[in-house]
Amino acid sequence: MIPLLSGLMFGLVCGVISGLIPGIHSNTMAGIMAGLSPVLFPVIGAEGLVAALISMLIGHSFLDLIPSTFFGIPDSGTALSTLPAHALTLEGKGEEAVRLSALGCIYGIIIGVPVAILAYVLLTPIQSYIDWVCGPLLILIMGMVIIQEGSVLWALLIFASSGLLGLFAFRFQYLVWNLNGESAVLMPLLTGLFGLSVLIVSSHTQVPRQRYANLGLETKSILYASLSGTIAGLLVGWLPGLSTASATAVINARIKYDTNRRTYLVAAGAAACANVVVGLAAFYGIERTRNGVMVMISSLDPPSFPVLLLIVIIASGAAYLITLSMSSCAKWFSGLDGKMVNTLVAGFVILLCGVICGPFGLFILVCATGIGLIPGFLNLSRVPCMGVVTLPVILYSLGLWGF
Repeated sequence: MIPLLSGLMFGLVCGVISGLIPGIHSNTMAGIMAGLSPVLFPVIGAEGLVAALISMLIGHSFLDLIPSTFFGIPDSGTALSTLPAHALTLEGKGEEAVRLSALGCIYGIIIGVPVAILAYVLLTPIQSYIDWVCGPLLILIMGMVIIQEGSVLWALLIFASSGLLGLFAFRFQYLVWNLNGESAVLMPLLTGLFGLSVLIVSSHTQVPRQRYANLGLETKSILYASLSGTIAGLLVGWLPGLSTASATAVINARIKYDTNRRTYLVAAGAAACANVVVGLAAFYGIERTRNGVMVMISSLDPPSFPVLLLIVIIASGAAYLITLSMSSCAKWFSGLDGKMVNTLVAGFVILLCGVICGPFGLFILVCATGIGLIPGFLNLSRVPCMGVVTLPVILYSLGLWGF
């Protein structure tokens, strides 16, 4: 028990650190922990190291909300949720945005744990019938998204352009410096489409005073959004080839991020954390690894599924409280020159992308930023830009393309 608790606390600290550093993926910290495994293994053992990896992933999922909200830098699971969160920050409600997202995360765990157990029991025996559903389901969802846009033709062109860029980037991802884990190529793609392109056209006025009054959302709406997000997390956590970025597109088909910002933030937070829990169930039930952390765990001797779920619950409670306590940092940005902040953040993003992903990553960043600017010029949402992930996944699920 002591090794498990020691691993849990160590992993939580690592998750807080990696989550607060803009642009750093959880797989990066997992790689660092893997490098330290010769030192950690004699102290906490294999089970303790697994507990550390899981609690790190949970801690990162919560604390990553802060840079995503205040700096507008998306991770693979915060691509679309960055947009409404950043918008609320510019209205002086950044702390509210963080609290809403964190609340969604904790509800995603609360609802996601029993959902993951049900998935483990009910879906494992019929997995062979489920695999072929992924492609047609995504086609249906993205078709609904495109039809609901103001201009179907332009939305389709944006979806196709981002999708082709995604196919190109994944095809040649070996050219990206792999310092951010297996998801290295996602960093310039998502940062360009949903981060840098937003910073370029953002208001350059003074950052308004940040103040927190309330969540601005009724309990009924919070529960509805959490349930919707958990269902999306179940879909992407169990179906092959999907990621949390796909979940945000699924959510937006029902909850629009540009008109129902608060509800969307709660749903996106729930989807991100439910995806982690359901990913554990998929690992134990059908032996599929959903992220770099699970790949590392598969090479160790993990404890039982119920024990890991207990670790997830404890780590989530701690991470939630830490996130709430740090959300008050919003007031630090009050009165800052918006142009200066945007310029500094954009410069940091470009520098970080160059250091982590190399010249090819910078090339992808430029291409993605160009595509990401188009929806703003046409007064369309950026949801069709999710084609960067969904088009490759659709073709992969249909057996027409391989990563």
